[in-house]
Amino acid sequence: MRVIGTAGHVDHGKSTLVEALTGTHPDRLKEEREREMTIDLGFAWLTLPNGEEVGIVDVPGHRDFIENMLSGIGGIDAALLVIAADEGIMPQTREHLAILDLLQVQAGIVVLNKIDLVGDNEWLELVEEDIRQALRGTILDSAPIVRVSARRREGMAELIEALILCLQERPTRLNLGRPRLPIDRVFTIQGFGTVVTGTLVDGELRVGDEIVILPKGSKGRVRGLQTHKRKEEVAVPGSRTAVNISGVNLEEVSRGEVLAHPNDYKPTGRLDVHFRLLPEASLTIKHDTAVKLFVGATEVVARLRLVGVEALNPGEEGWLQLETSEKVVAVRNDRYILRRLSPGETLGGGFVIDPHPRGRHRRFTPATLEHFQTLAKGSPSEIFLQAVNHLGAAHYQEAAARANLDEAGAKRAYTTLVDSNQVLTLSSGELSGENVANISKDTLIVGKGYWDNFQRRLLSEIEAYHRVHPLKRGMPKEELKSRLRSPHRFFSLSLQRLVELSLLK
Repeated sequence: MRVIGTAGHVDHGKSTLVEALTGTHPDRLKEEREREMTIDLGFAWLTLPNGEEVGIVDVPGHRDFIENMLSGIGGIDAALLVIAADEGIMPQTREHLAILDLLQVQAGIVVLNKIDLVGDNEWLELVEEDIRQALRGTILDSAPIVRVSARRREGMAELIEALILCLQERPTRLNLGRPRLPIDRVFTIQGFGTVVTGTLVDGELRVGDEIVILPKGSKGRVRGLQTHKRKEEVAVPGSRTAVNISGVNLEEVSRGEVLAHPNDYKPTGRLDVHFRLLPEASLTIKHDTAVKLFVGATEVVARLRLVGVEALNPGEEGWLQLETSEKVVAVRNDRYILRRLSPGETLGGGFVIDPHPRGRHRRFTPATLEHFQTLAKGSPSEIFLQAVNHLGAAHYQEAAARANLDEAGAKRAYTTLVDSNQVLTLSSGELSGENVANISKDTLIVGKGYWDNFQRRLLSEIEAYHRVHPLKRGMPKEELKSRLRSPHRFFSLSLQRLVELSLLK
């Protein structure tokens, strides 16, 4: 299941093109029909000749509605950049292209539309040359250009053939076993209740699954699933999915929130990110600037903290810590966009390197910059180790989720760390690196440094207690646990291990 999205300047024929491809006009609002301009996200779908089903997200092109565009473009596999032959490259064309580049949409086709309005082939060649210059150095540098007339249905066969080739080169979406659906529409159907839609990523949803709406925390259950108006028992990653929810009222869920399984994701108010300021940005980015953050379907105000530099000039890259006005849901490597509050302008974007930093970083310390570099460019084992060290003592599943590695990648990284004695497994009082093949999601693991430090603290607390209370037989377990502020299971297993080592009795 694939999802493609349209992009391009207003009135260049995106919605007409979608209708020509699918037979469905994506403009669903009365105001959109009257103004002949897409305001909100529209949706349609088609089945390609090779049998593959494709959903299409039609996004607004007008500059006043570009923020609706951002909520739809983030979950797509490929883009159709639509350019009218009689006008060529226009301001929103360039802005949409910059957004596709920042979000690293890896595949796309340039659709040169309205060729029926241009009778001169030489003009079309000049327009195509302008397009090639605009694409140079972007993610769509080598994208094919297909000439069409959406109104006359000319060039549709060639466009569909190009779309098949484009999607064949794209890998399918990973199933990481922890589904999340960034919600871009919320409505109700009489007799069924609350329905939300979005592009499903990172895992499967099944009818009957327990779900939670984040960041609010409203809990419910999947009553029904639909993809392209067809009922499904299972929705797969990458599909445009409508979820009928029981137990959640319409007022309890909003566009921009995230539907997920309970305990899979933790909302955050702070993100560490890599950022690229667009060369055409009109201002230098300074520390403590307020911006609009777009990640998934979420739009929130955030304040950015520059790390390592005093300012970023147009065209430069750097590190930021974003502090959001409301909690968001994000994972490592999620792409995001920043826009200026007023006047509206796309500033740049990048990817998340840590969705749950412990606190504010010191802006100019070498250790902070080294930490950011490791998260951004480190090997899977280095990233897994960062996750374990951040969590301290955690279940294997928690560490794998924080590292945002698939099952095979997480196990390989974990094995490497266990073999090098950097991560230890703690179960039934035994602390070792053995039985890696039998690791389960609930296995308790701990970083070697964390364990050594915990052991020193524990023994120190007991020694201090006996110095103050020399006549007492021993220190109460609950008092020791309280002083160490240790999770219950880790504390209990740690005591067992220290007893086995004859360090306690």
